[in-house]
Amino acid sequence: MYVRERRPAEEVARVWANEIYGAVYTARRNPSVISRQVFVAEFLAENGPVQGKRVCDIGAGEGLFLKYLSSQHGAIGFGIEPSTDNCRLMAEEGIQCFDGTIEQFRDSRVDDTYQADFVTIMWTLENCTSCIDMLQGARAMLPVGGKLLVATGSRILVPFKKPLSLYFSSTPMDSHSFRFSANALQNALSKSGFRTVATNRYIDNDILCVLAEKTESDDIGMLVKDNPTEVHSFFERWHWETVHYLRK
Repeated sequence: MYVRERRPAEEVARVWANEIYGAVYTARRNPSVISRQVFVAEFLAENGPVQGKRVCDIGAGEGLFLKYLSSQHGAIGFGIEPSTDNCRLMAEEGIQCFDGTIEQFRDSRVDDTYQADFVTIMWTLENCTSCIDMLQGARAMLPVGGKLLVATGSRILVPFKKPLSLYFSSTPMDSHSFRFSANALQNALSKSGFRTVATNRYIDNDILCVLAEKTESDDIGMLVKDNPTEVHSFFERWHWETVHYLRK
């Protein structure tokens, strides 16, 4: 599921950096956000290992994930983040970072020299202008066999985790453009040159986590499609379940 009309990547990043972070969303002092970052870090470490490895987090936020991964698992963190304030927070923690979007990073001179062992995209792939562009940007940083981890809470065709009405807000629609099924996310990874190697038990977890390995081919073409009728039915049932419980 996606938003049809989307602004350029830099404009969407500006909205997140200047209008949403701090005012609407922050990981600091928020136990639910901190706990999900710890979950992803432990999932990555379990399927890693990441000790002494270079981990780049695209959309690194305030750097809490990289700080945890470094202190608890010995990873060498690097963040790509469009918020200057968040980059300052990461610098204060000793975390190297690039102030800008993944698209700007690919166009920068830094991109010519930096290579990661792991790339992570957490609660960010759903918030970009082009999910394929972001996945390809991640791929460019990795050697063949390097791994990409994507974590998202915007998943469909699973048990409902919140009222449907909570997906509608006053923030611009294209600040949250994509919602994935497990199949759809793995299809996007396949079309971007990644082979899925591990997933979490997303059916009864608020998080969908997929770990994928960079292949030699930039399109391995393995697609598992969802039934569109079932997708439509999912949203109908979600609406009626929301009405039922909110009425109470």
